[in-house]
Amino acid sequence: MTIVKRTIIYEPNSRQKTGFVKIYFILFKNILNNRELIFQLFKRDFLMSYKKSFLGMGWLIFTPILGIASWVFLNFSGILAPGDVGTSYTAYVIVGTSLWGLFMSIYNGSSQTLNTASSFIMQVKFPHDILVIKEGLQQMTNFAIIFIINIIVLLLVGVVPSWKIIFLPLFLIPIFLAGASIGLLVSMLSVIAFDLQKIFTFLMGLLMYLTPIIYSNKLELKSYDTLHAITTWNPMTYLICEVRNLIIHGRIEFLDRYFYSALFVLFVFLLSWRTFYVSEQKVIEKIL
Repeated sequence: MTIVKRTIIYEPNSRQKTGFVKIYFILFKNILNNRELIFQLFKRDFLMSYKKSFLGMGWLIFTPILGIASWVFLNFSGILAPGDVGTSYTAYVIVGTSLWGLFMSIYNGSSQTLNTASSFIMQVKFPHDILVIKEGLQQMTNFAIIFIINIIVLLLVGVVPSWKIIFLPLFLIPIFLAGASIGLLVSMLSVIAFDLQKIFTFLMGLLMYLTPIIYSNKLELKSYDTLHAITTWNPMTYLICEVRNLIIHGRIEFLDRYFYSALFVLFVFLLSWRTFYVSEQKVIEKIL
């Protein structure tokens, strides 16, 4: 049997000296080489998140239903003025809030990558950038369960989803990239100053109301001119609402804007992922 010996040389700031393109080869290689670890971490965290709960995975069913019921009640009571949504308001809000929930769950999981896994990071040597992939798998699995409920509710209110939902996994990728890119940056910043995470949590809550999730993006009232301008330039408007249009109507109304928004979040994700990898060692020193 031949034993291959390998020498590893550690240098200060070695990651900063790595070429821009080479870093992405390293990142993708880490995912490929650690796929078994990713799966085991995913299985552990997914099962543990519901193990000590009385309702267990039932929360995946009750949470979205209770949230949707509140918006539907406000709409029927006349408190909301969502405008013409082009379909059943129940169908409109259930799909929109579910997609937004996926975005926020990926953001929340990514933003706590270093804090929640700090003890594990200190004890075990492994590429920590794979944690965001594990988190993405966990939230995508949760969304798959919620989406089945969405389909049932849509059928109950008389809305038949388009057959084009078979392409849904592809259109969910930009939503994952958007949540993960912001979450990774917040994960690093919150280690330095915990207050920053609270600020971003508030801003993310505000972002939902600046995205046409519970109201139509075609409101024609004069008082909504400023809101309309904001939603027009908000990338999440197209990443969320156009996917909703695909599910309910089988079409994407602003394909060019969706494409540009997807490219934008891909660019931001690649930068934040690289920044996370390059700065990780110095950030972990702050944890110590």
